[in-house]
Amino acid sequence: MLNRILSRLRNFYVATALGLLVWMTFFDANDLPSQIRNWLKLRELESEVTFYNDQIKEVQRARREVLGNDRLREKYARERYLMKKPTEDVFVIVDENNEPIEKQ
Repeated sequence: MLNRILSRLRNFYVATALGLLVWMTFFDANDLPSQIRNWLKLRELESEVTFYNDQIKEVQRARREVLGNDRLREKYARERYLMKKPTEDVFVIVDENNEPIEKQ
């Protein structure tokens, strides 16, 4: 008789645990598919962070180059924005990496 009661009690706990597991996996606010979507979105956002950090470093480098002196500021404006005086033509000579040869 005691065996029967323990068996029914054990089956109740197993069924309850399985029900709770199914609920937590599929129906809860933090279910497994939502967690996977959130994890994938996190990876995408982390890659965007690295991209934008690289862009910030590039802009800071260009800013340091331009704010160095008036000659470099003029050179930067001519090369980057193709500014020129009305009576002249501007030619930028680049190396194989598409970088200007004259860097100061």
